[in-house]
Amino acid sequence: MKKAFTMIELVFVLVVVGIITAMIAPNFQESRLKEAANQVIGHIRYTQHLAMMDDKFSTSENFWFKHRWTIRFVQNLVYTNLNCPNATYNDIWSYMIYSNTACHSAGCTTNPNASEIAHSPVDINHLLTGGYDNDLCIDNADNAVNQQVTNTMRLGEKYGIKSISFSGGCRSDVKYISFDNFGRPFNSFPSDAPYEQASPGWHKLLTSPCDINISDGTDSVIIAIEPETGYAHIL
Repeated sequence: MKKAFTMIELVFVLVVVGIITAMIAPNFQESRLKEAANQVIGHIRYTQHLAMMDDKFSTSENFWFKHRWTIRFVQNLVYTNLNCPNATYNDIWSYMIYSNTACHSAGCTTNPNASEIAHSPVDINHLLTGGYDNDLCIDNADNAVNQQVTNTMRLGEKYGIKSISFSGGCRSDVKYISFDNFGRPFNSFPSDAPYEQASPGWHKLLTSPCDINISDGTDSVIIAIEPETGYAHIL
C-alpha cells in the first residue's frame, strides 16, 4: 500500500529546496562574473600577443602607432533600421579586438570597421567582436557580417553585465587598452608621438595598474592590467 506525503513533509521539502537555492544562487552569479572576467583576460592577453607578433612600427608612416592592436569596450550598440534591420541589442555591453589600419592622421577616429577586426583563432570565419554600432550588425539574418560576430563577446547578453568602468592608471572616459610591439599597455592613443608618458588627465603609456571593473549590477569583479608587462589578472 502506497504512503502519500503529508502536508508537513511537503512543506519541509519546499523549505529545504528554498534554502539550497538561496545558497547556490549567489555562487552561480559570482561564477558568471568570474567566467566573464576570465574570458576578457584571455582576450586582453591575445590582444597583447597580436601586438607583439604584428609589429606596427614603420619608417614611412608618421602615425604608425595609431595602428596598434587594441581591445575596446562599448555600450553604445545603436542600430538603425536602415543599416541593420530587426536589430534588438541596443545598449548591450560588448567589446572587440582590432587594429585601426585605416587611421593615417593625427585626428582620425578609433572606430573600427569589419576589415580591421581580428579573426578568432578558434574559428577564422568569426571576428573577435560582439558587434559595434552600424558597422557590425547583430540579430540580422540578412547581414553576412552578423554571422561573423562572436556572441560571447556581448557581455551584457551572455553574462548579464550591466556596467564596465576604468580607473586607477587608466582614464575613466576611455575604455580601451592598446599594446605596442614590446607588449606594453597604453590607455588612449597619443595625438602626435608614439611613446608619450602618462600625464594628468590624459594617460597614455601606463605607469600604474589599470583597473577594469565589470559589474552585473549586484556584484563586481576587477581586472587589473599591470604597467610595462601588461599582465592582466583578477584582483
